[in-house]
Amino acid sequence: MLQLEEIYKIIDDEIARLGWPEEPHGLYAPLRYMLDIGGKRLRPRFCLTAYNLFSDDIGEHILSPAMALEVFHSFTLIHDDIMDKADIRRGVPTVYKKWDNNTAILSGDAMCISSYQLLNAAPQHCLKAVHDLFTKTALQVCEGQQLDMNFETMDDVPMEDYMKMIGLKTGVLIACAASIGALIAGADHTLGRQIYDFGFQLGLAFQIQDDWLDSFGDEKVFGKKIGGDILNNKKTWLLIKCRELARKQDEGSVKKLEQLLAMGENEGTAKIETVKTFYRNLNVDTLAEEAINSYYDQAIKELEKTNLNPEQKAQLEKFASKLVSRRF
Repeated sequence: MLQLEEIYKIIDDEIARLGWPEEPHGLYAPLRYMLDIGGKRLRPRFCLTAYNLFSDDIGEHILSPAMALEVFHSFTLIHDDIMDKADIRRGVPTVYKKWDNNTAILSGDAMCISSYQLLNAAPQHCLKAVHDLFTKTALQVCEGQQLDMNFETMDDVPMEDYMKMIGLKTGVLIACAASIGALIAGADHTLGRQIYDFGFQLGLAFQIQDDWLDSFGDEKVFGKKIGGDILNNKKTWLLIKCRELARKQDEGSVKKLEQLLAMGENEGTAKIETVKTFYRNLNVDTLAEEAINSYYDQAIKELEKTNLNPEQKAQLEKFASKLVSRRF
């Protein structure tokens, strides 16, 4: 079994080798740009990690499907940035800011199509199962994005609805990545599903951590401007929990929160710092960390249900631990 660092290098090298046509330049240059700006490579790394639990035969049959996951994820980010009006990703201008909306939309479409081409390298014994899971997941991601957009026009979003949204938008693709790796390696359906459940819970922890990082992280590490969610009044775990706690406290706290949310973009820095202070006063930052740890613990419980041997379980637990510790 490879060390995680070796798996990460294999994935990074494979992404660097992805080839795109030179022409039309306006279509493919944004693809290269999006993949070159880096990122966590979480999904392909998870896919190869799950595969390597059962097999050391590292070839196109697993690397291309792993790349499909990264290419598809990058497509969703290009389109998400347009919808979120995000200027910066990973410390550089987003695709639509560097080019324009139409270019970003079309290049994103090309990435989505390319992900299915890459997926076709999966072995024949599991190709249908892999395609079915990937396609189901792709549609679920769209459902999650629609829910996220719906939240923009809602004053009040129940935490239950928020958790459903991040399960669809984030959790299912992370879970899909792990399950595809296991299926390609020959794991049976039951084990594939158990690894999926492990990945899903880990995905929930990861997304809440992402919400936390947007307000309380280090911009150099996070790769995005801190406070973007606050400026856009985005319905994150932190804001939803803040509303819950403000209601329980008193009417004055609710009014204070509404006043903060009504601050304009021209008051950007002041708004971010004031809202963060409000979060801290209600202990929202600490509660978010507790939620992250809770979903991480649930992921480990799902892992313990499997019949994986101790070495295999330790490998997945190590991967999980690295994933949810990046805020420290």
